[in-house]
Amino acid sequence: MSIALGGCIRGEPVPYGITEDTGGHITYILGQMRALARHPGVHCAEIVTRLFDEPELGAIHARSVEELEPGCLLTRIDSGNRRYLAKDDLRVDRTDFIEALLAELGERERLPDLIHAHFADAADVAAHVQRAFGIPYIYTAHSLGMDKLDGVGEPCDALEARIEEEDRAIAGAIAVIGSSRDECERQLPAYPSTRMDKVHRIIPGVSVIPPHANQIQQAQRLIDPFLRDPDKPIILAVARAVRKKNLAALIEAFAPIRKKANLVILAGQRCASNEGEDEQVEVVTDLLHLIDRHNLYGSVAYPKKHSSEEVAGLYALAARSRGVFVNPALVEPYGLTILEAAAYGLPVVATKVGGPVDTVGELGHGLLVDPRSPSDIGVAIERLLDDNALWSECAANGANNSRETNWARYADNFVKLARRTLDTSVGVNCRAGPGTTHLFVSDLDNTITGCTDGIERLRAFLHDNPNFAFVIATGRSLVEARRIMREWDVPEPVAWVTSVGSEIYWNSGTGCVRDQNFPALSKVQWEPEAVDAIMAGFPNIQPQPGYEQRSFKRSYFFSTQEEVSEIRSALRMADLPVRVIASHDRLLDILPASAGKAAAMRHVASVLRIAPEKIFAAGDSGNDEDMLIECRNAIIVENHSAEIKKLTSRSNVYLARNAHAAGVIEGIEAMTRDGLSAGVAMSGARG
Repeated sequence: MSIALGGCIRGEPVPYGITEDTGGHITYILGQMRALARHPGVHCAEIVTRLFDEPELGAIHARSVEELEPGCLLTRIDSGNRRYLAKDDLRVDRTDFIEALLAELGERERLPDLIHAHFADAADVAAHVQRAFGIPYIYTAHSLGMDKLDGVGEPCDALEARIEEEDRAIAGAIAVIGSSRDECERQLPAYPSTRMDKVHRIIPGVSVIPPHANQIQQAQRLIDPFLRDPDKPIILAVARAVRKKNLAALIEAFAPIRKKANLVILAGQRCASNEGEDEQVEVVTDLLHLIDRHNLYGSVAYPKKHSSEEVAGLYALAARSRGVFVNPALVEPYGLTILEAAAYGLPVVATKVGGPVDTVGELGHGLLVDPRSPSDIGVAIERLLDDNALWSECAANGANNSRETNWARYADNFVKLARRTLDTSVGVNCRAGPGTTHLFVSDLDNTITGCTDGIERLRAFLHDNPNFAFVIATGRSLVEARRIMREWDVPEPVAWVTSVGSEIYWNSGTGCVRDQNFPALSKVQWEPEAVDAIMAGFPNIQPQPGYEQRSFKRSYFFSTQEEVSEIRSALRMADLPVRVIASHDRLLDILPASAGKAAAMRHVASVLRIAPEKIFAAGDSGNDEDMLIECRNAIIVENHSAEIKKLTSRSNVYLARNAHAAGVIEGIEAMTRDGLSAGVAMSGARG
C-alpha cells in the first residue's frame, strides 16, 4: 500500500498543501497515484486530503472516502475546520489536521507501508505519522524555496521558514525524488541536509488522450472572441500568473512578430483582473498594460477561465496550426507543460534555466533560450515559425520520444525505488566480502543496458559467482547512473565509478558513500579555472549543463575531431596535466591526467586486494578506452562505437559476438575457458 498526503482544489484531489497557486501539480499526483493503483506490486494507492464543506465548491469535498478508480482511494480528514483554505492559510490548520489523521490511522487494521509526501508541508505531516507509527516517507521536492530565493534576491521570513521546512523534509525522508537533473544535482544539493545517496531522479509521466473534435472546437471558441485572424499559427503559453513565469517577457517577444502568429496565454483561473492573490493581480495587470502599450488587441487571447478539455484542445489546435509552445520562466524546476506539448507534437521554446534543459535535450523537440532576453525568445519563436523542416523535425521528435514518458513507467520506477529503499537486501552481490577474488568493471549505457535478456544473464552470473565484485564505470553522474540502472533493473554494484572516472562511490548497503581517498585526486594538480580560460578561446565548443561540471571534470560538446585535436594542443601548450576524452562523436570531457576509468579501476582493485590478472573490464565507447587498454581481460561488446574499433585487434581484448550485457558475459566466460583467468564458475550458455 502507498499513501500520498494530499490537499484539495476545487473538485480535484491533489497533494496536501497544493491549492490554486500550485495547481500545475494536480496532473502529477493524479497520474502518479492512479498508475500506482494499477501496478501489480501495489495493493492500494491512497490520497489523503483535507475535508471541507463549501457547497459552492462542490458537495463531494465533504465526503470522507471516495474511490477514484479500483485500488485508488481518496480519504478526506476532518480537522474540525470545514472551511476551504488556500495554501498560505493551511499552516494554522495543520496541527488539528495531523491529530485527526493520527487518530484515523490508529483505528485502521492495516497501516500503509509507505507515505509519499509532495511539498515540505506534507512532509511535515508525514514526519509526525512516521514518529507515531514508524511508517517511512519518500519526499518529492517541487518548486524549491532555495531556488526562489535566488530568483527574488532578497530573503523574507516566510521564504526562509519554507526553506528550513524543506531542509527538515529532506533530512527525515528515506529517499528524495526530483523530476529533473537540475532539481537533483543543482537545487537539492544546496540544502545542508541533502545526502546525494538519498537523491533519485524519476521522470514524471504525461497522460495525453487525443482530443475529440468537440474539444478542439471548444478551444477554438474559447479564443475566437479575442482574435482578428484566428487562422494564424498559435503561440501558446500555459502558466500561473506569478512573476517567475516571466509572461511579460513573452509579450515583449511577441510584439515584433505579431503579423506571423497569434498569442494565447492561459494564466490561471480568475473571475476578474483585479481579483485573486496580490501577485496574481499585479502580473495580470502588467500583462494587460503590455498588450495595450503594444496595441496587440486582436492578436492576443487571454481567457479568464479554462477547462482541462479546452487545454487539451488548445495543445492540439496549436500543433495543427504549426504553432509553438513557449515556457519563458526565469527558472523552471521541471516544466510538465513542456512534456505535454511534446506529446501533442507541438514544438517548444523554453527557458534554459532549470529542468527544460533535460526535457528538451532528451526529447529534441525545441529550442532553449535566455529567459531574460525577450529578443532571444522572439528569435527562437520566429525561427520555428519560418523553418518548416525544423518545425516538422521538432514536432516528430516530441511525439515519438515522449511515448515512453508515461505514468505506468513512473509507477514502475517508483515501486522499484520503494522496494530497494525499504529492503536494503534487494540487489545482487552489492557488497564485497572476504571471498571476493575477482573484479568485474563495466560501462553502463549500451554495454550493460540495451537488452533485458542480457541483464538477466548478468544477474544469473553474479548470483552464481559471489566471488566477483561488480562495479559500474560510467560517464554519467551518480544520480543518472542509478536512474538508468533502476529503469533497466541492473543489479546493485559494489561501487560506482562516475563522471568518466573522476568520482568513486562505495555501496554500504544502506546507501553509498563517496571515496575521499581516491589517490588519483587527493593531491592532484588540477586547475579548473585555467581549463575554463583556455576553453573560452573555442567559441564553437559549447559547455554541457552546469551539473555536468564536476569538482574534477569539465565537460563540453564538440562537432569534429579537428576541434578535439586543437583543444589537446592548446592544453598541452599551457602545460596543464589533463586528460582529454572524446566519445560518442559529441561529448568532450577534461579531467586531471591522473583520473579516468582506468585509474578508478586500479583504485577499486587495490581497496579490494584483487590482482590485476583477475580484473575484467567491458565497454563500448571512447570514454572506456583507457580502461580497456590497461585491463588484461578487456571485453568490447558487439555494438561498440567506431571510435574504439582500433582496440579490437589488441591481444588483451575479447570482441564479443553478442551485444550489451550478453556480450559482456560471453567475454568473461570465453576468457575464463581459455585460461586467461582462474577461479570462475561458469554460468549460462555462451553467446
